[in-house]
Amino acid sequence: MATSKSYALLTSLLVFLIITTIFFFTSKADSFDYTAHYCSNATIFPSNTAFRRNLNVLLSSLTSNASQFGGYYMTIVGFGTTDAVNGLFLCRGDIVSPTTCKDCIAAAAKGITLRCPNRTEAIIWYDKCMLRYTGGKYFLYDSVNPGISLHDGGSSDLQQLNISVFKLLNDLTTEAAKSPTVKKFAVGQVILSSSPAAVNTTVYGLEQCIDDLTSDQCETCLREAIGILANCCEGKQGARVLLASCNIRYELYPFYNVTTVSPIRLSPPSGNEKTETRTIILIVVPVSVAVLCLQGFFLLKRRKKDKTAVFNYERNGEEIAPLESLQFSFATIEAATNNFSQLNKIGKGGFGEVYKGVLPDKREIAVKKLSSKSKQGVMEFKNEISLIAKLQHRNLVALFGFCLLEEEKMLIYEYVPNKSLNYFLFDSDPTRRILNWSERFKIIGGIARGILYLHEHSRLKVIHRDLKPSNVLLDENMNPKISDFGLARIVAIDQNQGTTNQIVGTFGYMSPEYAMHGQFSEKSDVYSFGVIILEIVSAKRNARSPKSKIFEDLLGQAWTQWRNHSTLEILDSTLKESYSPTEARKCIQIGLLCVQEDPDDRPTMATIISYLNAQLIELPFPREPTLFRYSIVECCNSSSGQSSNDSTPSINDMSKTTFFPR
Repeated sequence: MATSKSYALLTSLLVFLIITTIFFFTSKADSFDYTAHYCSNATIFPSNTAFRRNLNVLLSSLTSNASQFGGYYMTIVGFGTTDAVNGLFLCRGDIVSPTTCKDCIAAAAKGITLRCPNRTEAIIWYDKCMLRYTGGKYFLYDSVNPGISLHDGGSSDLQQLNISVFKLLNDLTTEAAKSPTVKKFAVGQVILSSSPAAVNTTVYGLEQCIDDLTSDQCETCLREAIGILANCCEGKQGARVLLASCNIRYELYPFYNVTTVSPIRLSPPSGNEKTETRTIILIVVPVSVAVLCLQGFFLLKRRKKDKTAVFNYERNGEEIAPLESLQFSFATIEAATNNFSQLNKIGKGGFGEVYKGVLPDKREIAVKKLSSKSKQGVMEFKNEISLIAKLQHRNLVALFGFCLLEEEKMLIYEYVPNKSLNYFLFDSDPTRRILNWSERFKIIGGIARGILYLHEHSRLKVIHRDLKPSNVLLDENMNPKISDFGLARIVAIDQNQGTTNQIVGTFGYMSPEYAMHGQFSEKSDVYSFGVIILEIVSAKRNARSPKSKIFEDLLGQAWTQWRNHSTLEILDSTLKESYSPTEARKCIQIGLLCVQEDPDDRPTMATIISYLNAQLIELPFPREPTLFRYSIVECCNSSSGQSSNDSTPSINDMSKTTFFPR
């Protein structure tokens, strides 16, 4: 009897603990104001699978990185397998505390597991953050599905509310999409009534896109959301539309942190604006419907028999505008650069000169004016433009257009106000700021994401072929942007490598198979990235003059320290103790893995990103890097008569690229 009672008591206690645990985790998950979620019914996986393990690692990685990267982060775990999981998080733009962002993502990670158990695709929205994952494939940066709309109830002044809300939201769309920072976020407010006899009511609005969207993609997504809101929530006292890549919201109370952001303020609507909301709705709704119809048409045309969930569709393959639409007149560029004034000159290199300019619409640009000695013909020039115009990512310098005259060729890029990574690592300027460890780790991750986009995420598979610190520009927030695609090559999506009879690149960054045999592939870019990692952590150059008497280069030094179990000896001495030993060792090990002689031994960029993101993962052991570079320098430098010195500056002190024949 005693045994039965003890068993019953134990069972009751166990049930109580289970119920308490579920309540605790549910409460914890909802502590950040759970808003909505979506669980795909497309595939349900068993609990004890590789996908479950990858998903657990992914959610752990997203949570651990939530206090970094400015409130937005994307990664993949298990790349190259059928059990791969792609995920991202986005914290609200007015959240300035890394701890708040991290706690919200931690709650979202628990919440999405509880609300969408054993689902291969899911998304969850909280008041201060969102988290999304999908299995098997990368999701599109600019996807609007899945989405949900919510509202708070009716309003007593329907017409005036509509006028104010849609005016505010349309202004915020422009503000968020054209944001000069990486974060595409805007808030604002407008007073409903300014009549002395009326009680003034303020409408507060917020709009945000994920950071990886271009300005045009962000604006398209936000316009889509406004169209949905016009259909579902007209006249409501508060409403929001939550889409996969953007969200909008308005309320009659300040729901965002007004002390950490600068809201735009609009004047009260006048009597003449009473028809404005009808005009906006009449324009926005049909356009949004038309966009959805076009997307659906192309989707159905691509997949006549595919009826999978909204998450699982390929990039629509929209083409860029004709090259003619990207062409600037010489008069426009001349005016923007103050007639190519020396005061506007910001760089010079083997290709020519670079000038800063300001367009009539206030956009700041960098004009690369190719030298008359450039061997690039008009056809090659247009091919380069056609390539770069298709590449749009937060970690790539954007191309605005070009100017082509009989004697001159010019490329017009976005202006990145900071200098290159080369400057921050190697310049002798005594006033230059030293990069701290968190900035260096962030830069490594940003470069990796930019290269991954070139290799896997863009509609074209692009091999850069000239990756080096001088071709990485840093914006005002120290976010890296890969530049200079003059040597880039497009290869077929299913093509592993290409070959060339003319080897182009820079000493110290070229992979052995490329320098020796002209074979380039994704893995040749990986090799260059490995060199860049080691240069970032050490602030030492790998490339050196062939006349140097120092035999062991940076790769050799890194390998020696690794082999002798003194890995951190190679670190930049200016870092002192203000760095993460775990992250530093990981970066050095990844760098050595990237510069292995056999391309098959080098990791892919997706694998590298998973290494950088994962907290508890055992990396492979690298082999000794090859010392092929010295014989190549002697051979090819003497035959070409060109210097291999990497010190000649170009745009924002980019280094000069060396061309030499095989």
